[in-house]
Amino acid sequence: MAGAMIRKEISRSYQELNDETERDAQSADLQEDLDDLDPQDGNGSASPEKNDVGPDELQNMYVEALPWGFVPTLPCAKLFQTAPQPRLEASVTTSPRDAALSCAQAQMSWFKACLKNVFSVFLIFIYLLLMAVAVFLAYQTITDFREKLKHPVMSVRYKKVDRFEAPGIALYPGKAQLLSCKHHYHDQIPPLVNPGQLGEVQCLTERINYTDPYTNHTTKQALIVKGPTDVRKRELIFLQFHQNETEQDFSAIGYLLFYSYQEFSDSPDKAQFMKDTESSYSIWTFSGGFRTWVKMSLVKTSEKDGGESVEFRQESSVVKYSDQRPDSEKGNELFFVVFEWRDPFIQEVRDIITANPWNTIASLCGVFLALFKAADFAKLSVKWMIKIRKRHLKRNAREMNQVT
Repeated sequence: MAGAMIRKEISRSYQELNDETERDAQSADLQEDLDDLDPQDGNGSASPEKNDVGPDELQNMYVEALPWGFVPTLPCAKLFQTAPQPRLEASVTTSPRDAALSCAQAQMSWFKACLKNVFSVFLIFIYLLLMAVAVFLAYQTITDFREKLKHPVMSVRYKKVDRFEAPGIALYPGKAQLLSCKHHYHDQIPPLVNPGQLGEVQCLTERINYTDPYTNHTTKQALIVKGPTDVRKRELIFLQFHQNETEQDFSAIGYLLFYSYQEFSDSPDKAQFMKDTESSYSIWTFSGGFRTWVKMSLVKTSEKDGGESVEFRQESSVVKYSDQRPDSEKGNELFFVVFEWRDPFIQEVRDIITANPWNTIASLCGVFLALFKAADFAKLSVKWMIKIRKRHLKRNAREMNQVT
């Protein structure tokens, strides 16, 4: 766009030069017509009586030579306020008509030069404004890039699996006793047989004692159970506990979910493993007299240092147990809990930096290219204005020499 503007200005300068040439030719023709109108005597010299032109007539001639609406300036207006000049020989001095015509031409040239200079200054101001906008855009682009680097966007992706790695379920029964633990499929649990009595334990379990990570004085006893794995068949684990009458106002059994039962089984120091696990995960509870159905989901989060953290999210529903045992057996409180995977998806969370350095570099290159083009055009405009000014001064000096 800057190159097109420069070519347009150059063509305009050529057009103005052609206009000046045509105006000079028309002035010469007008001068010849004025010379033909002057009466001459028999010797070919100007008649003294007819060659004298008064100030009013000279002013009318000057005003007719100017464009409509143009006001003469003070230097040329003084030609009409002075007394009539003495008559001189035509071969030595310039006639008053020539002086009026030359002054009118000088006024027109000065008027057009002023318009050119004003237009050039206006163009330079516009390009300076565009340069300021380009600088602001460059600053804003760099600022946005830095902000995106500091504040990455969280991206969530769901990965579908057929089987999960068996999670570890740490139960803290306290004085409660495990009665049964069975695997079921397709969300179907058969009716209870002999509730409150010892049943079959089909789950893989292990008991472990370790020191409480928060008090360092209390020993905790945990029952570690291997969790379900087959999510396609909707595998679940159903556990039943019972507890004799207790003096506690509220009775509940706590549980903790961790990522891999295999890691616990392979750990050389299982007590320390459970201590670290409890400090990393939350402990939940389920109450007696109800069946608590826990549906688990797995969330993996990528850390800034390249590591990965695993978190369990769960949804639980509680159903009241209708106790139909004899009154003599109702003193033993029953606890029921079910663990199942909610869906076959692993939620993977990671931080993504949306700032693209190549897009930012391309934007900055475009901004700086426009900035350099605008600066180059402004420089050419200033040079062109100086050149026009010098040419105008030379023309004025030449015209003043002709007049004097």
